[in-house]
Amino acid sequence: MVSGHRRHRLRPGRARWPLAALGAGGGVIAAGAVALAVGIGSVAGTPACAAIRSAAELAAPAGSQEATHYVLAGLPNCSYSPPADGLYVALPASEYASAAKCGGYLQVSGPRGAVRVKVIDQCPECAAGHIDLSETAFARLAPLSTGLISVSYTPVTDPALPGPLSAEVKQGSSPYWLALLIDNTGNPLASVQVKTSSGWLSLTRASYNYWIAASGAGPGPFTVRGTDTQGHQVTVAGITLSPGAVQSTGTWMYGAGSCTAPSAAATSAAATRAAPPSAGSASARPPAPARPSSPAARPQTPAVPGTGTVSVAGQASPPPTGSPAPSVQSSC
Repeated sequence: MVSGHRRHRLRPGRARWPLAALGAGGGVIAAGAVALAVGIGSVAGTPACAAIRSAAELAAPAGSQEATHYVLAGLPNCSYSPPADGLYVALPASEYASAAKCGGYLQVSGPRGAVRVKVIDQCPECAAGHIDLSETAFARLAPLSTGLISVSYTPVTDPALPGPLSAEVKQGSSPYWLALLIDNTGNPLASVQVKTSSGWLSLTRASYNYWIAASGAGPGPFTVRGTDTQGHQVTVAGITLSPGAVQSTGTWMYGAGSCTAPSAAATSAAATRAAPPSAGSASARPPAPARPSSPAARPQTPAVPGTGTVSVAGQASPPPTGSPAPSVQSSC
């Protein structure tokens, strides 16, 4: 996690016994805890049964999967705003993998059903196989009062997309240092590139999920190419150097969960209708600002439409009313 990156994880009050960290005496303490619960049960009845189950869950074998819940306040590690449905998850550090899983989805099954959640955060204190769910997501699986439950979870390939791709240029970006955040990708992104006069420049993903051009990419507007972990590739032109603004592209990473090559007629029609890209406008920035130490909070402003033409490797969405029709190419 980048130094200075603000994350706030507010957990509801609940006892958590770190039995695995007790060393050689752990078994004795665990046994004592269970014995105490049994003793209470002889007096109080059913609440002791719940205590015994909780102890058993906490002492589950290594490799089992489990979930807790938390309340997010502030910016999550992936730098995304929480999804509108409130269904999101924080991964343990080993699975977060320096933001490699950001933007993907998990299917989580628990005692009362299943839920699909978006990966937007990291849980540094969680061991491998332990995820932290939003309260909304956890409540689909068990009462919040349960605190800790056994679950199974798997990544989802080509999930239904919540909307077209958006791009945000990070606060502090300039012609000399550029950071981009791409959202609504469905699958995690594997690479992001920006077209320059000398060819495609590959950006480096930071642990807070922005893609960085350490020496910048010029004043823009930028043509950006993103490739996800399933091989879907999209190229979007007209991303302006407007730090802090969320720019909607009107373009989808893929359609109906598959990569569909457009027909020759559709490609020809799109090329006939397409208008020249708008030059856009670049924000005036002071030369060579210092690299920010933390991602800026997402502004609470409406999305700013991107400009220019769009080409998609896969299925393209219809163009918004009043905007140029996209040209379409496929690399399926």
